[in-house]
Amino acid sequence: MKIRLVIHVVALVQVFVGLSMLLPVLCAVYYQESALVPLLWAMAVTVGSGLLAALLTRQQEDIRIREGFAIVSLGWVAIAGFGMLPFLFSGTISGVTDAYFETMSGFTTTGASILTDVEILPRSILLWRSLTQWLGGMGIIVLSIAILPFLGVGGMQLFRAEVPGPSVDRLKPRISQTAGLLWMVYLLLTVMEILMLMLGGMDLFDSANHSFTTMATGGFSTRNLSVGYYRSAYIQYVVTFFMFMAGINFSLHYRSLTGLNLKAYFRDRELVFYVLILLGATGAIYVCNGMEGEGFAEKSLRDSLFQVVSITTTTGYATVDFDAWAPLSRIMLLALMFVGGCAGSTGGGMKVIRLLLILKHGKTELKKLLHPQAVFLVRVSKIRVRPEVMLNVLGFFTLYIALFIFCSFIMTALGLDIISAASSVAATLGNIGPGLGQVGPMLNFSGVPLAGKWTLSLCMLLGRLEIFTVIVLFLPEVWRKA
Repeated sequence: MKIRLVIHVVALVQVFVGLSMLLPVLCAVYYQESALVPLLWAMAVTVGSGLLAALLTRQQEDIRIREGFAIVSLGWVAIAGFGMLPFLFSGTISGVTDAYFETMSGFTTTGASILTDVEILPRSILLWRSLTQWLGGMGIIVLSIAILPFLGVGGMQLFRAEVPGPSVDRLKPRISQTAGLLWMVYLLLTVMEILMLMLGGMDLFDSANHSFTTMATGGFSTRNLSVGYYRSAYIQYVVTFFMFMAGINFSLHYRSLTGLNLKAYFRDRELVFYVLILLGATGAIYVCNGMEGEGFAEKSLRDSLFQVVSITTTTGYATVDFDAWAPLSRIMLLALMFVGGCAGSTGGGMKVIRLLLILKHGKTELKKLLHPQAVFLVRVSKIRVRPEVMLNVLGFFTLYIALFIFCSFIMTALGLDIISAASSVAATLGNIGPGLGQVGPMLNFSGVPLAGKWTLSLCMLLGRLEIFTVIVLFLPEVWRKA
């Protein structure tokens, strides 16, 4: 392991994060807030220490796979550590554990919060809170499409290009070009949502914050009641649409937008399966709630659609207290926490493509029982899935469930009831945000014990970085000199 190289790259990422604090600084200047000085100090410490570390470790070496794993994992840990400084320096959050939890939740686009009243916070701090999610969301897109496949993990392996290069579903031959194009699509959709929310009566500040966290599928809001605060059907439908879009492979957005060919969406089997899951779950929950006394009005359908899209895409916004819904509706939402968005999206969870592959693999195994001598291949969108990819998917699924069970035991041992413990782990491992019970949509994670917050912070990191990327660092051979 080339430790100096890892530190150098992580330090450069840290500098970028520090420079991003300039936007909240300008916000504090505009609104004449007292948070200006703490933000300047946080920016100076982050940028200054990052530049110093980068200069001291400067060297010209190629990044190998083992350095790639370390840079991705330790980079997220580092930016969460420095990203919490605005909260600590401004006094918004007093404890390191709570500040780190909130920031890790931001950069991993989880949306779980320990803040009980966000509406009393300075606007500049709220902007930084939302910005952590927006930056993390774009970082995840670049990771999932351009970097994780190079390391041999990630849901995009299925679409590996047949020509040499590190990018799996690449739009251009170089990672830098791919990242630039994805940034353009991400920014375009963000601006579109800001404008549409403003047309619905939301002011520029709230529109920008909610657009940042919608496109990142993060779910941080400037309101205690989340999107439900606005009581506007138009705003809810707009947010639902953009959550849906954020859960789709961004390279698919790019190809459809540049080619002006919407058929590209309908030809993608993962996207079709994703839409079927959303429609099926919405219909089932709508009927279930209607039979339980919620009624079959348009509002009930809208709330069902909003929460299904919010949970499945791992955004975590809320328009109602879905923890008060019928038991069947709640268990369905809990199941949706494991689904997630499409590969190459900002959504978390296991990813739709993995579930589709597992179902197809199960079907082929059943066929083999009837025809033992036959050879059956798993295909998606007419692409043959290689055996090593299928093994990776099955291994990921097994490890994901094992981590869920293990961490649920830990949370239960720390004093949470079974529903709260299981849903808190599902919500953080899947990067969703709110869970059920003590961590429900109308509550938060402030009551979770300190050890529980560190456990859930690790769950956020594991879930966001595809589990293998983090766990591989615990192998001794990764750190040996080579």
